[in-house]
Amino acid sequence: MEFPGLPADLWPLLAGCAPRGRLAVVGGAVRDALLHRLHRDPWRGLMDLDLVLDPGEPWHSAMAEPSPAQRFEACLSAVERAGTVGVRVLAAHHHVSFGTVELELRIGALDLALDLATARCESYPRAAANPQVSPGTLEQDLARRDFTINAMAVLLPSMALLDPHGGLADLERRELRFLHEDSLRDDPTRLVRAARYAARLGFGLAAPSRRQVQGTLRAWPWPWRHGDPAGKAPAALSTRLRMELELLLSRRRWQQALAHLQGWGGLALLDPALQRDRHWRRRLHWAHRFALPPLTALIAVAEDPPALAERLQLPHAQVRLLRHGLDLRRRLESLPPEASASWAPSRWTSFLEQGSGAAEAVALALCSGLAPRRPLLRWWLRWRHQQSPLTAVALMAQGLKPGPELGCHLRRLRLEAIDAQERA
Repeated sequence: MEFPGLPADLWPLLAGCAPRGRLAVVGGAVRDALLHRLHRDPWRGLMDLDLVLDPGEPWHSAMAEPSPAQRFEACLSAVERAGTVGVRVLAAHHHVSFGTVELELRIGALDLALDLATARCESYPRAAANPQVSPGTLEQDLARRDFTINAMAVLLPSMALLDPHGGLADLERRELRFLHEDSLRDDPTRLVRAARYAARLGFGLAAPSRRQVQGTLRAWPWPWRHGDPAGKAPAALSTRLRMELELLLSRRRWQQALAHLQGWGGLALLDPALQRDRHWRRRLHWAHRFALPPLTALIAVAEDPPALAERLQLPHAQVRLLRHGLDLRRRLESLPPEASASWAPSRWTSFLEQGSGAAEAVALALCSGLAPRRPLLRWWLRWRHQQSPLTAVALMAQGLKPGPELGCHLRRLRLEAIDAQERA
């Protein structure tokens, strides 16, 4: 098996750096190389390489002798000094307690990130919780992954394919298949990754996996439910879900990925209202034009956007924006029907500028398609930029003293200028 762009003599070199146990390339590099070889899929380039070492012995603690990962890095550094195959180690980061090392390599003209992890297995004490990790074999390490197509390995230096879960057959069918019947219950973020892979690779969700999605979401097996306190949500329904969604929204085919996620019912992981929403494309299009965070714009029409933002642990500024947006939405919904046609621009300006955060709140309202749209857009484009025709210095020269009366006079002059601008 070959990996385009990498020299063939790299693999014996890597295997020689870990003389004991089994060393294997795993994950996306294996999947993409097979797709390129079997289906002539375009080679998307290789920016990182994931290796798993099954040392055939227990992990070493931080206080014990060097771990297999540390030995690997030391050997590779020695190879670099010897000038073998043009490998240069740019940086190395040890995580001794986890038995891992991260390397930044330069191989010829190629910069490559190499992650070496000691084989491990995982168990989930509760649905959607963070997994408990313990030492494992290479086969156990593959069994903890998300889909069969990501659970294959290439053994070094023989380059033999290890495929215990039928990933190669699913590559042939271009299907995404969960590894076991509780995959989604254990980690609901796997559904977001499925949507991202489906968009990127042009794959569909295998029928048994689709049934698992439907059954899991219908039963909602997680101890936390919509409406429960945001701080009580498990990691896979809060921070890890946010990270997967941000990654999805940052990729080139995010629209297709989000459509897949909604088609499978997966937006219910966020909020039932978002699963019913059919206007997210328009909202995210306008969010890009207004330079608003896409995930914030996506959840703006949830049943309780600030609570959802707190559950996902969005930055405080984004939670605050959603609070301002929700307040503006409620105030707009309470307006009399005749306000849109009868209110003067100055009245709309005073209404929209109540409180703080008016500019971003109006931008979020415009993204969300809230009515009435015309005065919101006019305020955004023109009225908010209008200044008082006289400055505070000029008014004080006319005899006004600094204080509240001066501020009121400036605001009145500005509002009059806004109305005059619209009449002109």
